[in-house]
Amino acid sequence: MKRKQYKKALEPLELELVAMARWARLTGERICVVLEGRDTAGKGGTIKAISARINPRQCRVVALPKPSDVEQTQWYFQRYTAHLPAAGEIVLFDRSWYNRAGVERVMGFTSEDKVEAFLREAPIFEQLLVDSGIRLFKYWLSCDQAHQEERFAERLDNPLKRWKLSPIDIKARTLFAEYSAAREAMFAATHTEHAPWTVVDYNDQKQGRLTLIRDLLGRLPDTHIPQEPIDWPKLDHEPLSEEFASLKPIPAFAPWDD
Repeated sequence: MKRKQYKKALEPLELELVAMARWARLTGERICVVLEGRDTAGKGGTIKAISARINPRQCRVVALPKPSDVEQTQWYFQRYTAHLPAAGEIVLFDRSWYNRAGVERVMGFTSEDKVEAFLREAPIFEQLLVDSGIRLFKYWLSCDQAHQEERFAERLDNPLKRWKLSPIDIKARTLFAEYSAAREAMFAATHTEHAPWTVVDYNDQKQGRLTLIRDLLGRLPDTHIPQEPIDWPKLDHEPLSEEFASLKPIPAFAPWDD
């Protein structure tokens, strides 16, 4: 999808996302969106597209680092519960508790016994979230190996994107089939009626973002709430005080100057 075409299609969705945020704030709804997928699938770009026009105090992005020594001794879901949405909030998880069923399992960071326990407990944990009133949406961003390799190569060649390459990413390239097997086991155990998975094709990232956003908005009730009129009084401007009258702005940056 061409960028100009994408921008044109995104604009009306941004208006709907702002309406969704206002609806959530006024009604006290709690919205939790889990974004999972392979490395380079497009989670970061999707999160930016969803959150760009929403008040960041209301829409939070959660991307947790490696668990600390203390967190490794806690109940597995404990570090995630602290980031769940309160009334009126929208939380976007850039990876989530499903790290255990994906990265941790494939890379050997946890035991198979702990993975099996997670796959049993995750549906129960999510049932509790849904029963508490949280609107939980789980998305898997899908891309094939050829597109993943193209994006890895772009990161390797672009100094502005090189930071996105980690040792885990490099090793993950050789474990594509293992990640596929882990994903299928995860789907089989955690695709439930109360918290289903939604798979979105992200071979075209721009098309994928639009598809995901449209699906998210379409699964919510009518979020349109008429705006209240704002009384906008006319200001009586006062002259600048002598204290600041002598201050001059610094020259504008002009990269074309010698």
